[in-house]
Amino acid sequence: MNQLVTPVIDALADIIFGKDQQIKLAVCSLLCKGHLLIEDLPGMGKTTLSHGLADTLGLSYQRVQFTSDLLPADITGSAIFNTTDHTFTFHPGPIFSQVLLADEINRASPKTQSALLEAMEERQVTIDGTSHLLPNPFFVIATQNPLHQSGTHPLPESQLDRFFMRISIGYPDETAERKLILGFSPKQKTEVRPALADQQLLELQDQVTNVKLPPPVIDYIVSLVQFTRNSGLFHDPLSPRASIALGSATKAWALMAGRNYATPEDVQAIFLPVAGHRLNLSVKEQDKVVSDILDQVLVPV
Repeated sequence: MNQLVTPVIDALADIIFGKDQQIKLAVCSLLCKGHLLIEDLPGMGKTTLSHGLADTLGLSYQRVQFTSDLLPADITGSAIFNTTDHTFTFHPGPIFSQVLLADEINRASPKTQSALLEAMEERQVTIDGTSHLLPNPFFVIATQNPLHQSGTHPLPESQLDRFFMRISIGYPDETAERKLILGFSPKQKTEVRPALADQQLLELQDQVTNVKLPPPVIDYIVSLVQFTRNSGLFHDPLSPRASIALGSATKAWALMAGRNYATPEDVQAIFLPVAGHRLNLSVKEQDKVVSDILDQVLVPV
């Protein structure tokens, strides 16, 4: 594994037990400058993983609890009138941090959810006609509860497509469960020291773009995308943005493995978290559907 990535993975493994694959996928998403959606039942460690990512990467962090009465200005900030000099002064909201945790994002109204669209895509927010740049790096890590739970609003397709990956943490294994029962809590640990400096993270993100995608790997990605469009099985097949995301995630996965070239196995490793939500699949059904796609699309030789 890449020597710079290993300390980050190890530090997160001390916070979230037995979830190495989910940790690697989360780090992969951030190396691609992509936003991460974590969907699972309450109490599964979504917020813990999000906070842990910010701590281990040494990034500024803000958490916003999304509720039905949350307004867009509560996230982006607003211009407040100064009675002394009769001017408006912009007061930035919590979105002006390197990592924004949008906790239970699907409990807010669609109007509030959409307030994140410009920030996630353009890395800026516009207030009263003035654009304000967001920090670099800038990541949105959103958590959401399953849609069958009361008080939730489904994310629109345009918002889902802004998330680079969707992962699910799942239940802990027996060993992790025992540790939790015995009273372990990440909050009881000493302060987490950053495993990467800011400049190292930016360098890793630059290195992702230099990983080679051999022609057979590109052909494989194209074949997978074309299958979703031509099979007639999907109401929302993969878009060109999804193709770009698959290529980027494949390169980041190869980099994390310590290689400067990608393989079809890298594509298979990241296909589900990149494609599942874009195909409008639920977390429960995506494993089987994606497995069927990978079975039917031949790996180039």
